Amino acid sequence: MEQFLLTPVTSLLIIGNVIASLIALSNSPFMNRNLFHVGPILERREWHRMVTSGFLHGGILHLFVNMYVLFMFGGFVERVVGPVSYIIIYFAALLGGNAWALLENRTKPSYRALGASGATSGIVMSFILFRPFEPLMIFPIPFFMPAVVLGIVFVVGSAILAQRENKTIGHEAHLGGALAGILVTIAVQPAALSNFSNEVARALGGG
Repeated sequence: MEQFLLTPVTSLLIIGNVIASLIALSNSPFMNRNLFHVGPILERREWHRMVTSGFLHGGILHLFVNMYVLFMFGGFVERVVGPVSYIIIYFAALLGGNAWALLENRTKPSYRALGASGATSGIVMSFILFRPFEPLMIFPIPFFMPAVVLGIVFVVGSAILAQRENKTIGHEAHLGGALAGILVTIAVQPAALSNFSNEVARALGGG
């Protein structure tokens, strides 16, 4: 309860993702009406899919991973920027990720995707702007690395993997979400950029 009160938006987003995903996993028509599907979006203008797909997941593990990331990073960002700015960052990253995926796959009407990873990618990048040298570990890499290094590895890796054919993970959404998360965080909290610059300068011995 204390965590809910401290970071209510993060808690509500997790609850919303869990409820929507569980409904979709047991209700195929609901899933099909709301996932990211290029054909219906472009041909029938079903723009709601750009948002609803971000609350659906392909399985319990997929759901758990995204909600774990949101729990680990979202609360910090929410406390730093405040709930309103946090909501803006979250949905900007969600839409940014899906917009990138739509642009990349606009000639593939059968392309489908789902998941909150675009939004969570943006939240992680927002966290990095404030805490660039926080030691982080990503499973299964068995050692810690500075958050900014992990962020660079993540973006470069996503860019490379997005070029693969027959991929099962929407790396395009990771890229779009990450970029939107950075830009919108700076827009709603300009001090984030100077904080990041100062932290980097200090780490390099210039501050």
